Amino acid sequence: MHLGSLYTAVASYLDARAHGGRWLLRIEDLDRPREVAGSAAGILRTLQAFGFEWDGEIARQQDRTELYSDAMQALRDRDLTFECSCSRLQLEDESRYPGTCRGRASVSAVPTATRLRVEPGSILFRDRIQGTYRQDVAGAVGDVILRRRDRIFAYLLAVVVDDAAQGVTHVVRGADLLDNTPRQIYLQQLLGLPLPAYAHVPVLTEPDDTKLAKSRRSVRLDSRQALPQLLEVFSMLGLGPPDSLAGGSLAEAWAWATGQWDAKKVPKRLNVRVTG
Repeated sequence: MHLGSLYTAVASYLDARAHGGRWLLRIEDLDRPREVAGSAAGILRTLQAFGFEWDGEIARQQDRTELYSDAMQALRDRDLTFECSCSRLQLEDESRYPGTCRGRASVSAVPTATRLRVEPGSILFRDRIQGTYRQDVAGAVGDVILRRRDRIFAYLLAVVVDDAAQGVTHVVRGADLLDNTPRQIYLQQLLGLPLPAYAHVPVLTEPDDTKLAKSRRSVRLDSRQALPQLLEVFSMLGLGPPDSLAGGSLAEAWAWATGQWDAKKVPKRLNVRVTG
């Protein structure tokens, strides 16, 4: 984990606790070939070191593929999906999926991705931090992938199914997923699932707008400095922690921040100046 991921996690945690809600922890580990051994365990250790306490059992997406398969079958039964044999190389010059395979018969000998038929129309929602956001999913990205050519379910389908299955009512996450939200709402509507309230905190960037997490100067977390780094995040969330918290405990810091939490204080954009 790095400073940016801590920032997002703290915002999500405080929003849940301030409203008397449950904070659920989900390991999004569908892409097994790219999973780094021990990374999930490392994240859990870091969260515990910083004083996070989650509710209920940890959900792991690799254990939930039957739910995703059932949802996709429900869409397939309504002729809302089709098989696409296009490779990334074939589509690399396209700004959106052009519908190449929409009307083609599936060729069984060729690996295919399963795409959702997306029809034109505007999706509008009000984000609790970023404000009103609108997107025509068909115009922006075209027919979206639900299952990849390697048979791995896409994040889009998994997160929509998981949110509904877990009874998620409020989602707080990074603004790098803001443009993905209308696609999720489109899918939620097709599946008849409830729509959570969304809040997207800014992605931490350097002054040149480089994403901090991808920067060579990305700030890694140090569990030995948990309290100072936590207080730094509180400041970046607009809470203005008093100096007296620096001499207290993690529990005291969390209790103070929970009482001060207000999503309206969170900035829409935030640059972080990193030395070194």
